[in-house]
Amino acid sequence: MRPLVEARDLKKYFPVRMSFIEHLLLRKRQYVRAVDGVSFDIMPGEVFGLAGESGCGKTTTGRLLLRLIEPTAGEVYFDGVNILALDKREMKALRRHMQIIFQDPYASLNPRMKVGEAVKHALDVHGIGSEEERVEMALKALERVGLTPPEEFYDKYPHQLSGGQRQRVAIARAIVLNPRFIVADEPVSMLDVSVRGLILDLMMQLKREMGLTYLFITHDLAVAKQVCDRIAIMYLGKIVEIGDVSRVFSEPLHPYTAALLAALPSPSPRRRRGRRAAIGGEVPSPINPPPGCRFHPRCPYATERCREEEPRLEGDRRHAVACHRAGIASGEIA
Repeated sequence: MRPLVEARDLKKYFPVRMSFIEHLLLRKRQYVRAVDGVSFDIMPGEVFGLAGESGCGKTTTGRLLLRLIEPTAGEVYFDGVNILALDKREMKALRRHMQIIFQDPYASLNPRMKVGEAVKHALDVHGIGSEEERVEMALKALERVGLTPPEEFYDKYPHQLSGGQRQRVAIARAIVLNPRFIVADEPVSMLDVSVRGLILDLMMQLKREMGLTYLFITHDLAVAKQVCDRIAIMYLGKIVEIGDVSRVFSEPLHPYTAALLAALPSPSPRRRRGRRAAIGGEVPSPINPPPGCRFHPRCPYATERCREEEPRLEGDRRHAVACHRAGIASGEIA
């Protein structure tokens, strides 16, 4: 089976704004290396997780896959088509099949646009059906995400809804075009704990009914374990570990993954021993990342080789890691 989405050596460098004096002193343009050589694939019907600390490049990677921003280098394929080679007309046609659910339901909806118009807007842009048909499709999308009766929500404004209801509107807006692939960017992180489970259940129900494929971006590994089939752990713009969720969670090979898992609450005394794997310090600057392994300034197991030689991502599809001392920390979270 061919992957639905492929990222190959994807990079995104954002130029740093500098004053005139800084430019004269440095004499070299500086860049934030938000995504720095990321490669992975997502199979049809899969929920692929992308996890890591804030600022590691997860959201930028998701936007690159949809070509919401242009990459500095690399390639993105959707169903075998290099989307970076498409012109505006071809890209617009492809966008019907790839959508996004943004993190903040309070910021992702236009406060001056009624809920129904927001959901219907994508249909208007693509010229699907007549006006009456578009209204009917928007109503069906609202009903599908649990906003019933949909007629009551159609003419409301976002400020009249709760956070959970707003996120349901955002999901309705994403599915109204019947896409094949959705980037879910921290879709429950801004919601009350009591609502998160309901939204996750809704997303998984839509996945089964519509045959959706998700890129699920999260910093919460407990949520990732619940919904994802495979997962990639990002650190400072790079993937440090990737594989089946069951393997990565049961036997983490990278010290960073082990530390993230050790931070998860657990009633088991054996799991609480994993707190020894906790890491300290701050994430280095993505403008000037450290040489060798980017995690080595915070890694308790770092050697001279880690400080000088950048590890390659090695392994198979079910489990791969970029670490010179792979597996050394896994025993501490057993």
